[in-house]
Amino acid sequence: MMTPSCRFCNAPLTTTFVDLGAQPLANSYLTACQVAAGAEARYPLHARVCTECWLIQVDDVVPAKAIFNAGYAYFSSYSRTWVEHARRYAESMSDRLKLGPESLVIEVASNDGYLLQHFVAMRIPVLGIEPTTNTAEAARARGVRTEVQFFDEVSAAALARRGVRADLIVANNVLAHVPDIAGFVGGFRYVLKDEGVLTFEFPHVLNLINKVQFDTIYHEHFSYLSLLSVEPILRSKGLRSFDVELIPTHGGSLRLFCGHVHSGHQETRALAAVRDNESAAELDRLETYRGFAPRVEAVRRSFRDYLAGALSTGRRVTAYGAAAKGNTFLNYCGVSASEIIAVFDANPAKQGRFLPGSHIPIHAPEHLLRLQPDDVVILPWNLAEEITRQLGSVKGWGGRFVLATPYTRILP
Repeated sequence: MMTPSCRFCNAPLTTTFVDLGAQPLANSYLTACQVAAGAEARYPLHARVCTECWLIQVDDVVPAKAIFNAGYAYFSSYSRTWVEHARRYAESMSDRLKLGPESLVIEVASNDGYLLQHFVAMRIPVLGIEPTTNTAEAARARGVRTEVQFFDEVSAAALARRGVRADLIVANNVLAHVPDIAGFVGGFRYVLKDEGVLTFEFPHVLNLINKVQFDTIYHEHFSYLSLLSVEPILRSKGLRSFDVELIPTHGGSLRLFCGHVHSGHQETRALAAVRDNESAAELDRLETYRGFAPRVEAVRRSFRDYLAGALSTGRRVTAYGAAAKGNTFLNYCGVSASEIIAVFDANPAKQGRFLPGSHIPIHAPEHLLRLQPDDVVILPWNLAEEITRQLGSVKGWGGRFVLATPYTRILP
């Protein structure tokens, strides 16, 4: 097999970060007919690190349009925590930038309008850019003006020719989702006003490494990001960062504030502090990445030991949250529907279907109350507090909540 090249700097990718084997697409939930047909596609899920620019990335084996299609099943609004996070962000940025009826806020990968709806409520004009038609339709139903397209330099230039330029551009958890990361970043310079602000949110790779968050690796996430790897990409397209916030979402993320390279935004001490933290963590040294795979294998052993023990004593094990990260985890651990008998999720688009790979059936949360399982494995660990609060009745019948990363444990 030919050695792949870095999707940013084109250097040869000769160093493995972790190889999670052949896996199905993490957000491709199956019908009963598809399960019966037995023709589910699997693709290599192999993450490598570039030793020139330090961008971690999975092999480019699945076209983006095969992932983000009309049947895309992720709707942001089904997480109350995430919608509240978006509301706080909208209020903060409205105050910080003095946004009003003459302003424009663009969100790239706007999903179902979960964030822009808050600006609409403040009577601030918005435009959502979203590649999946079903989520875009849900956004429009909320009164969020949305165009269905992939964002890149070509589409952004077309928007600019129509006079579309924004005071604020939001790009939450999308930077990792694009195969041509430089071309994607290059689009923002066309539609950002001269002194406009662009914010990215992305899981910080420092947390991925320190907390063994390997389940955030899946085909939909083409790249895994640090300030060290993102800033050169920005500079290559005439943009620069000037501020950063550490936020708790997705196990620990960065909210990066950016502008044109010649804008008047002043760099903050917070930005220098994150650079210093990454340097102290030696994200620019190969040894930092080489030790990750054995720690991932230890997580798998821990969970398989728990599962074997639970099943040997007759416990009925289920899961909550049909999340993409859960699918990476379950498939890497080799879990089947005979071991975890059901998964529960609030998203109607997933209910009645089956998880990719493991083929565990997905039910509405109400089914959990009828089944009353002994154990509930929380797959979206970043929402554990929200989920345990919503499902307080589980402990009432003697059930247990289980988390599996960075090691398997029973929640108190």
